[in-house]
Amino acid sequence: MFSEYRIHPALLHLLYCLLCSAGEEVVRLQELEGNTVTIHTGLTGVQSDAHILWFYGPENADIKIVNSQIIRGEIITDYYSERLRDRLQLNRTSGSLTIRNISREDSGVYKLHIITGSISVWSFSVDVYAPVSKPVIRNQAEKRSVSLRESCSPLCSVENGKDVSLSWYEEKERISSISSSDSSEHLYLPLNKTNPDCCAYTCVAANPVSNQTTQLNITELCYNSTGRLKSLF
Repeated sequence: MFSEYRIHPALLHLLYCLLCSAGEEVVRLQELEGNTVTIHTGLTGVQSDAHILWFYGPENADIKIVNSQIIRGEIITDYYSERLRDRLQLNRTSGSLTIRNISREDSGVYKLHIITGSISVWSFSVDVYAPVSKPVIRNQAEKRSVSLRESCSPLCSVENGKDVSLSWYEEKERISSISSSDSSEHLYLPLNKTNPDCCAYTCVAANPVSNQTTQLNITELCYNSTGRLKSLF
């Protein structure tokens, strides 16, 4: 006769969760700090008796933040996270989760479990960004060693941050760009053109959720007190 092997219910439940999570698609969201954000599931009619769980973690979704279930015919929804609790709202019809006044500290992985006869799992990676700063254009003044004439060298700068880029545009065409993973340093980008007086030039700072633009004013930046154009570059 074959030997009878029994699997502990807890191990069986863990194995099932691992199987239902394997290969799952992670939806990536990029949001602006301070906004009200809804993590949409795309569902329109979750079973009324479904057990709904939301988990969160900066790296792995291992902290339970929402638990909604039917107990003796009554819907009981608990919000566990001390930091998030007062800003969360669950939609039981869709399973979607709304976060009010989202902050950069709320970035991380959110995972939804909907339990009916089986477990369905959705994962969301949420990146929250501060609004990008407005770029500043100044004259990178210098003296040329031969003529000692004052020069005009437009230089754009902006406070760096997560996924920030800095670009120069000639009319609508981007002509140069820079970014850096070192957010402790400002970004600096000179305008390397021979005749910036010919066209409209703008400097644009951007991250995935916001942008700021500053237009180069040649008259203000590169003309001296006598009204003459300084030596360019």
